[in-house]
Amino acid sequence: MKPVDELAVKIFADGADLAGMLEMYRQPYIKGFTTNPTLMRKAGISNYGAFARQVLEAIPDRPISFEVFSDEFEEMERQAREIARWGENVYVKVPVTNTRREPSYQLVRRLSNDGVRVNVTALMTLDQVTAVAEAVGSGTAACISVFAGRVADTGVDPLPLMAEAVRRLDGAPRAELIWASPRELLNIFQADAVGCHIITVTHDILKKLSLVGYGLDDYSLETVKMFHTDATKAGFAL
Repeated sequence: MKPVDELAVKIFADGADLAGMLEMYRQPYIKGFTTNPTLMRKAGISNYGAFARQVLEAIPDRPISFEVFSDEFEEMERQAREIARWGENVYVKVPVTNTRREPSYQLVRRLSNDGVRVNVTALMTLDQVTAVAEAVGSGTAACISVFAGRVADTGVDPLPLMAEAVRRLDGAPRAELIWASPRELLNIFQADAVGCHIITVTHDILKKLSLVGYGLDDYSLETVKMFHTDATKAGFAL
């Protein structure tokens, strides 16, 4: 297994806790950041713009994605253009559809052709990948986020889907494919193996990076010791 610093896939930290983001910023293997309204709500963020500007002041030199939150395309576009003005390192997350299942492809095309770097999010099908790749094909740099972890949650193996998604980006040379919503550390190495450009990883998974290369015999013994210690502390008796 390759060391993390030898992987081709770029690791982006996914979260909305400023202290955690700054901790990740100190790690050279973290190449960018993403967040979303759900993560921000869980973190207790109430002022979207103020939080974003605080993050951008602290992290001015790595890509960071902030998401629009309107369900109407006209307002989405206004928000996207506003967010894009916040910094040179900003990507604007635009959902692949609104809540009425209406695709955002035309909006994505306008924004990308106007120089707004979009991160089109919440994709889960190859048809969506094809349509978004076509929408950003002649535009500026863009990201396409396929939620491989949520695909796996349905019982479908995401590896063949992600490998084919990489191929379908051939016509969009400035677009990068993101393996989004990973469920375990192994997904980083799977994303690298299929040629994904980026994987977004939450802080709880990133904390497991110290285990990469750890001997399985030693890990087995450590687990046995954990069970024994916890049983002793609990005072179990039969």
